[in-house]
Amino acid sequence: MWLFCFLAGMVLLGSVRWHWMRQGPGLKPVAERTAAGALELPQLGGGEWRLADHHGQVVLVNYWATWCEPCRDEMPGLMQVAREEGPKGLAVVGVSMDDGANVQTRVHQFVALYRIPYPVAFPESRLGGAFGEVGIPTTVLIDRQGRVAKRYVGEVERKDLAKDVADLLAES
Repeated sequence: MWLFCFLAGMVLLGSVRWHWMRQGPGLKPVAERTAAGALELPQLGGGEWRLADHHGQVVLVNYWATWCEPCRDEMPGLMQVAREEGPKGLAVVGVSMDDGANVQTRVHQFVALYRIPYPVAFPESRLGGAFGEVGIPTTVLIDRQGRVAKRYVGEVERKDLAKDVADLLAES
């Protein structure tokens, strides 16, 4: 019995530690933030999505794919944060990492099915472009001055994202 409790405790401790190592608590201090750079992405349906067009806003860039289960799991939370915080100065773009034949059609159908309320674009390269190699899902938060404030690797919880976005929106 003690062995079972010990093993269960170690698994729980390991998963909590993994979550915090993966997501990290809080935002990077302002002095440690680096410029996100020029991010210009071809948008689903045509046109370009440009980070420069969102100067002065907090920007959330979410890398995902239609076939990615954790991406689908986190999407309702991302959409809720986008709807709640958009009027306060949050801009969101989803970057589809899908590729292959008929990618535009597949992504368009997915966006319509899930009613994604923010622009969807494609990466500059299949490795993720401006932020280097990107696994999915990956979410990058950019402050009002265009600096990377946090990078989430793996599925992000809505409450964690909402807190970090609110903190960034409160910065002057």
